[in-house]
Amino acid sequence: KHPESALLLAGSAGDDKVALMASVPKDMIGRGLKAGDWVKEAAEVVGGGGGGRPDSAQAGGKEPAKIPQALETAKSFALDKLH
Repeated sequence: KHPESALLLAGSAGDDKVALMASVPKDMIGRGLKAGDWVKEAAEVVGGGGGGRPDSAQAGGKEPAKIPQALETAKSFALDKLH
């Protein structure tokens, strides 16, 4: 519904699995926000890693309890890149 918006989603499956996905539109990529870098930054907080293309990326982790912290880290990372 909002193709001009960047998106980072996080979810957990059980007590030891975290899945992260990021999508970034072309204009934001041009301003410095790349999905691979963004999702990697959040994944490090939940004890994992990942990456992908500038427009789309995935990652995983092992610490679902840290998802709120990972989302805050992702928000700060995106705001820093876009401002």
